[in-house]
Amino acid sequence: MSLNARNVSEEEYFYGHKACAGCGGSLAVRMALKVLGQNAIAAVPACCMSAVAFNFPQLCFGNNAIITPFAATASVLTGIQAGLKAKGINDFHAVGFAGDGGTADIGLQALSGAIDRNDDILYICYDNEAYMNTGIQKSSLTPFGARTTTTPAGKNIRGNIRPKKNMFEIVAAHDIPYAATASIGNIPDFINKVEKAKNIRGTKFIHIISPCPTGWGIATDQTVMIAKEVVESGLWYLAEYENGTFKLNYKPKRFTPVAEYLKKQARFRHLTTEDIASIERSRDKKWETLNTWI
Repeated sequence: MSLNARNVSEEEYFYGHKACAGCGGSLAVRMALKVLGQNAIAAVPACCMSAVAFNFPQLCFGNNAIITPFAATASVLTGIQAGLKAKGINDFHAVGFAGDGGTADIGLQALSGAIDRNDDILYICYDNEAYMNTGIQKSSLTPFGARTTTTPAGKNIRGNIRPKKNMFEIVAAHDIPYAATASIGNIPDFINKVEKAKNIRGTKFIHIISPCPTGWGIATDQTVMIAKEVVESGLWYLAEYENGTFKLNYKPKRFTPVAEYLKKQARFRHLTTEDIASIERSRDKKWETLNTWI
């Protein structure tokens, strides 16, 4: 049965946290845990979610959760699932929630190792496209042109000069049992991918774009809207990898203007017409490949 707002669990397992208003990452965690239920055991590295959820004396997870070393989310998940299985406990879901830096940069080795072992875990990367809780520094998932504290916009260099790392296809290259992309702008798609992942044995990975009003320079009530626009503009796509095959879940009938999406965010307002044209060319080149997927 397809999950939606009417039939998803009303139980809450992530509440009372100290996240910024409009935080996309906290919404991703909340919705994933509603799908996984009370037997989910969460591992969270140094990131926004550990900073806002483990404030003594409050623990904002309604189920068991642990803070891991920054690089060790997938390794800790491996230990959780191995330990519980050794005790004869099988009714659980070991799930990791890590940001873009803790996934694509600092935690990539541990994630790659877990996929290689095919550990029975679910790894969810909530991607706000920078190291937000430490001061908005660039990560390898920061998109081209974005202004951060370590990629400032000036006369000679206008923000980040490197493209966003393609984590979804890097993970798929491991021949992982299941991988998917998602967006806070399409919650039904996300929760159904979590539901699908929890019923697959082996390593699963979901990469969800999760806008950060503070770091992106948008109003706190624009999180869902901007997460929809990044998909409609073609700068983010919804897809799955399963059984060695890529599947595109959604294709906009016509891309919305890239300039409109970018200029709504303070981190991109310095971009020139030439910069935006370059971003559009990169998008179009990527979609040449995406259009070949089933």
